[in-house]
Amino acid sequence: MNKKYQDLLSPYTFSKGMELKNRIIMAPMTNFSSNPDGTVTDAEVDYYARRSKGVSMVITACTYVTPNGKGFHGEFGGDSDEMIPSLKKLAKGIKDQGAKAVLQIFHGGRMCPPKLVPNGEIVSASDIPAERGGVSTEEPDVKPRALTESEVEEIIHAFGESTRRAIEAGFDGVEIHGANGYLIQQFFSPHSNRREDQFGGSLEKRLTFPLAVVDAVKNAVEKHAESPFIIGYRFSPEEPETPGLTMEDTLVLIDTLADKGLDYLHVSLTEFFSKPRRGVADLNKTRIEYLLEAINNRVPLIGVGSIYTAENAHKAFAAGVPLLALGRELIIDPDWVQKVAEGKDDEIITKLNKDKQEQLVIPDPLWNVIINTPGWFPGV
Repeated sequence: MNKKYQDLLSPYTFSKGMELKNRIIMAPMTNFSSNPDGTVTDAEVDYYARRSKGVSMVITACTYVTPNGKGFHGEFGGDSDEMIPSLKKLAKGIKDQGAKAVLQIFHGGRMCPPKLVPNGEIVSASDIPAERGGVSTEEPDVKPRALTESEVEEIIHAFGESTRRAIEAGFDGVEIHGANGYLIQQFFSPHSNRREDQFGGSLEKRLTFPLAVVDAVKNAVEKHAESPFIIGYRFSPEEPETPGLTMEDTLVLIDTLADKGLDYLHVSLTEFFSKPRRGVADLNKTRIEYLLEAINNRVPLIGVGSIYTAENAHKAFAAGVPLLALGRELIIDPDWVQKVAEGKDDEIITKLNKDKQEQLVIPDPLWNVIINTPGWFPGV
């Protein structure tokens, strides 16, 4: 191994005592490959197993915690005890290859396609349509319905119940998906949350739902987990909308979460070294720099964002994050970690080979999305 990269493959131990064999994690990525009833397919398990040998931890694609939170075609469910055998199959597929398995739990809110949720009714913090990337941008007549207070409480409870199922299925942790414009972020954002009750209004009140979800998950772990079970929280630092989340808002969120006893925070970025668009004094500092300052070593931060080569990873790691997640690159080259470990980092593949779907063990639904989305993956 090139000594320059040895820190990337050094072990890391969470505060609860769970040890990772190295600092490289598989990022959560939607794969569109589950059965229509929400159970995991064999192709999906094979896809994860192929990528679980080198990395220390795999964070799965998101699973919905209630039927009206299903955000994607081919998404697997965590909304009922009937799903536990399916989740168990997924956890085992990952863990048998030597990686820790973390289940990402979520609710899509106003981003859910109506055809995937009961009665075609999409819900959110308020009845504000999404401006980008959501159902309401594709179907302008579709407006989300604001959740009632009792419905909000039911969803909070559902996050705890899905955590219990993850424990029973043999996962090593859960990641709360508070990023990418889904329901938890919808409650935090001034764009999507115009409520005037306990769950909306001031920035502090807009934090109520995300923090209640954290508490529900923590309570489930305390009640049901017998061995160390970690909890992470993923967040997006900014939104382009006005009003929308600013870097300043997110630094308040991060400062609050850093004191919640979580095991890690996970930023969602397309580019690791990206810079803020607004809300802070110095727009030339990277978002990662701001986040690390706000966290001040209270909780580990997982960095991510277009890291393809070992050199990319080395530079990102040098920025001060203790853990790095690779997403698209592990789809392109599942043997990334092994190549670094064997000193073959010059053999790392950074562009998708469109003739090697079978060797890369990529399920047909995911492959079709990748091939038909030019510019998403290098080489496509």
